[in-house]
Amino acid sequence: MKILIAPSSFGEISNLPKRLIEKEGFSIIENPHGRKLTEAEVVELAIDCVGIIAGLEPLNSNVIDKLPKLKCISRVGVGMDNVDIEYANSKNIKVLNTPDGPTRAVAELTVGMVFSLLRRIPQADSNMKKQIWKKETGNLLVEKKIGIIGLGRIGRMVAEMFRALGNPVIGYDILPDKKWAEQTNVQLCEFKEVLEQSDILTLHVPGSNEKKPIITKTELEYCKTSSILINITRGGVIDESALYEALVEGKIKAAAIDVFEDEPYSGPLTTLDNVILTPHIGSYASEGKLQMEIDSVINLINALKE
Repeated sequence: MKILIAPSSFGEISNLPKRLIEKEGFSIIENPHGRKLTEAEVVELAIDCVGIIAGLEPLNSNVIDKLPKLKCISRVGVGMDNVDIEYANSKNIKVLNTPDGPTRAVAELTVGMVFSLLRRIPQADSNMKKQIWKKETGNLLVEKKIGIIGLGRIGRMVAEMFRALGNPVIGYDILPDKKWAEQTNVQLCEFKEVLEQSDILTLHVPGSNEKKPIITKTELEYCKTSSILINITRGGVIDESALYEALVEGKIKAAAIDVFEDEPYSGPLTTLDNVILTPHIGSYASEGKLQMEIDSVINLINALKE
């Protein structure tokens, strides 16, 4: 029985996840392209596979229909936007993910982005590498109000980290955990209130089925002109054109973006000095990445044994 490992970076940290697959008697089909697979490539590689260790490649109804032996899709990561879960379930294909693995990695990157923006670390580094000795004057984190949109696993950890640093934290969630908020002294607010009150606004929401951004020109106009915005959640959550305009026109002070509507990203945000851009590295801490890979393999094996 064959398993397709679709993510091109799978196993880079350790070969343990692959060994776990082989130990159970499965043979491995690997991604030979070194990038995200296309629909046609998924079909070609997985045609005889009973399982797929999935990344961000398209696993829609068109692909699923062409994989007659497929019994399980096990996602390395949290987001499932690339998988037609309802259709897979209708074909008795189990769809699983690894929600715990990336939590701390994404939360720590969020905090790191905030410090980098406040103290203008990328600008100072860039100047030094150009042989320019210029002392950048930034801002302190102290007394900054942190606003969090989305209080799931990652949002809650981000809130707890900033509370530990002494910052006031407010948050919005469609289904808030009121008991947790009370215990951690996080103030629950309406969506607009979080936008209006936050000095630092960070997004931790799942992508919407409608693929519509939750932060558009309208929402950005609610924000303080001194505020900074962090998105390490899903591409498409922010209207990138509206964000570009807001940064250029000074409607918000700065931003850090790790995820984009179309990746790889090469759009106009790359021309701005007041934005940090990273290539979707939220979960790319070796410890968290390895745990996600192990969890995805265990999920797959258990599902195929049932």
